[in-house]
Amino acid sequence: MASHTDDSHPAPAGPAGPAAARARLLTAPGPGGRARRAELSARTDDWLAALFASAGAPAGAAVVAVGGYGRGELSPRSDLDVLLLHEGRLDPALPERLWYPVWDSGAALDHAVRTPAEARAVAAADLKAQLGLLDARHVAGDPALTAALRSTVLADWRAGAVRRLPELRELGRERAERHGELSFLLEPDLKEAKGGLRDVVALDAIAASWLADAPREGLDAAALRLADVRDALHLVTGRATERLALQDQDQVAERLGVLDADTLLRQVYEAARTVAYAADVTWRAVDRVLAARSGRGRRPHRRGFPFAGPFGGASGAARRGAGAVARGAVERRPLAEGVVEQDGEAVLAQGARPAADPVLPLRAAAAAAQNGLTVSHATVRRLAAECRPLPVPWPDEAREQLVTLLGAGEACLPVWEALEAEGLITRLLPDWERVRCRPQRNAVHRWTVDRHLVETAVRAAAMTRRVARPDLLLVAALLHDLGKGWPGDHSEAGEVIVRDVAARMGFDPESVETLAVLVRHHLTLVDTATRRDPDDPATVEAVTKVVTTLPRLELLRALTEADALATGPAAWSGWRASLVDGLAARAAARLAGDAAPGPEPAAAPTAEQERLAVEAARTGGPALSLLAQAEADTAGTEPMGVRLLLAVPDRPGLLGTVAGVLALHRLAVRSAGLRELDPIGAGPVLLLSWTVAAEFGELPEAARLRADLRRALDGSLDVARRLAERDAAAPRRRGIPTPPPVVAVAPPVASATATVLEVRAHDGPGLLHRIGRALDGAGVRVRTAHVSTLGADAVDAFYLTDAAGRPLSARRAGEVAAAVRAALG
Repeated sequence: MASHTDDSHPAPAGPAGPAAARARLLTAPGPGGRARRAELSARTDDWLAALFASAGAPAGAAVVAVGGYGRGELSPRSDLDVLLLHEGRLDPALPERLWYPVWDSGAALDHAVRTPAEARAVAAADLKAQLGLLDARHVAGDPALTAALRSTVLADWRAGAVRRLPELRELGRERAERHGELSFLLEPDLKEAKGGLRDVVALDAIAASWLADAPREGLDAAALRLADVRDALHLVTGRATERLALQDQDQVAERLGVLDADTLLRQVYEAARTVAYAADVTWRAVDRVLAARSGRGRRPHRRGFPFAGPFGGASGAARRGAGAVARGAVERRPLAEGVVEQDGEAVLAQGARPAADPVLPLRAAAAAAQNGLTVSHATVRRLAAECRPLPVPWPDEAREQLVTLLGAGEACLPVWEALEAEGLITRLLPDWERVRCRPQRNAVHRWTVDRHLVETAVRAAAMTRRVARPDLLLVAALLHDLGKGWPGDHSEAGEVIVRDVAARMGFDPESVETLAVLVRHHLTLVDTATRRDPDDPATVEAVTKVVTTLPRLELLRALTEADALATGPAAWSGWRASLVDGLAARAAARLAGDAAPGPEPAAAPTAEQERLAVEAARTGGPALSLLAQAEADTAGTEPMGVRLLLAVPDRPGLLGTVAGVLALHRLAVRSAGLRELDPIGAGPVLLLSWTVAAEFGELPEAARLRADLRRALDGSLDVARRLAERDAAAPRRRGIPTPPPVVAVAPPVASATATVLEVRAHDGPGLLHRIGRALDGAGVRVRTAHVSTLGADAVDAFYLTDAAGRPLSARRAGEVAAAVRAALG
């Protein structure tokens, strides 16, 4: 529509009347918000109706409100979007008799004069015009004319939705690129930014297409809050501005009766997140419908309904190698115990029981993120409604799944947002509420406190190969600024909080202490490196006195970089990185110069271990037992999976063979230890003590596992071929990008009797089998092994010797490392 601003035209008498009435309404002490917007729209209707009647309009004409005015939501400085609709010929002077009194009153007018056919043609060519007409509302004149136009425009919109909705989505993307995300901006555009009022209009347009609808919980309240803030902004500034500038925030807060500007921003951010999440959910539903109609995907359960089933349910078939399970027209692919993929989202399996499985929200979130998916809205709602809170301390699986979720990097973000939208994050971490949507009034910071914490974990996920405890790095990244919700120094407050949070998560005392050190001193490295003389011994001592060990120094160095990168471009540079690296290197040298502790003596074998070793030595075959964790764990905690004790007479190729059999039975190795015994003096027996977990909760029978081990050891079961066949038959998933594996030979001081090979890699089916085969192929002996799975990361150490039992030469060790690196791709 085109605006007219010809100030040379003589002003009709009496324009002050409507303007004065408008001013009285806006300054009246009565209700504001939606009621005032509706009243302002109603008074404008009466005014335009009177002008229409006095202008001598013919019978076949009507005044139609469109856009925000059509929705009856006039803000104090909103434009009046008006269409003069007519049939046949129209007096050319009629529009001016209508528009000039409006201009002269000071109101902004966006107007057009069209026939129904012209309006329909413009809508077909201009998406924005069509969106405005979707809200067409009769004001004056022939109501049948308005009703016919509205019906025609809605019919055209629904008929062309498959073509027009992608255009609408692209408009939203362009707006987001130009204006950013409302929920993270210190000076947000309430209308155009992602999560703003334009997105609310887009959601209504999608609903009008009948192809999908937005989740409505909290959406109306969020839209109302944004509109109320916009009204107050118009009244405070006296201008038609949509940007909530810093200098106006205190006055806007005061006008709305809000405590202060920070509280105002938090309310705006919360509303924007509700709108943005609803938009994300709805657009995913639209994508599914459009893909089904174009033949690129399968139809949802119910045509036009945005979610897959009433609760997002799906079957619980086996994960890898089982292929897709189809019920009707819907494909479901297993992801984890109780979780499947359906229509590009993670949903609950049909057999899942959220009320009896408090870890399920984290398991579903981790599985979704690791596969580059999000959790469906219906599934998150069901989890929030039915799942019980986690026990304290958390079961080991809960902690592992949280680390796995954080370790997914960028893929963690949409999953985290889905959990937060239904309150699951604050249920898991009550202290999160104090930092949620909390603004940071610092030009360096680009995120709210809570989003900065998640972004830091995302950055840290790319650094997990640098540290021996990736789980501690990721958790420290997530928690390092929790103290910003409390008075005083946030690092000191954060240390107190993280001690409590880490203990509730079930970390052991040493890990709790490490997390506390990292949170308390997360700024120490960068502050010391940039403010102190690096050549002064006191500078290095300030760092070593804090971290005390090399592993903690590694963690602090990685956390420092992740924190800075997540803050914003100005917080990290090549210069800062070089200073931090130099200080960290000096501190590492100082710590390495301390007397290295000797190896801990191996614990004496238990009675069960001795029994199995004797049986294996006497029979010459494998002896094993599977112990439920409740039996295996005497500390009272609840680790995942079961304890597998296996004794086998030593022979070449043992580690790779056994690991391959476990992979065939879909047993994931969480931790492992390997040692030599000679119980009856007949030759060495290898004793493997492993914690394993079934991928889908069903452990194999011990007799069947023992039989397959015997067949693999005698050569009648080709484990490598069977695994390759299964992998080839498994459906391909896009997954997520992960840091490349790191295979390194530890310095000779790590062991006086063996060469230590360290492997850090993304965990996955058959990982230990591939490592074991590479070591077997290299012709080295694995004297002992220590295997740990921390979230989605495997951190393994193998103590290797040559055939004579001696440490490997440097050249030979490098060749073995290269072989393992090649096996891991």
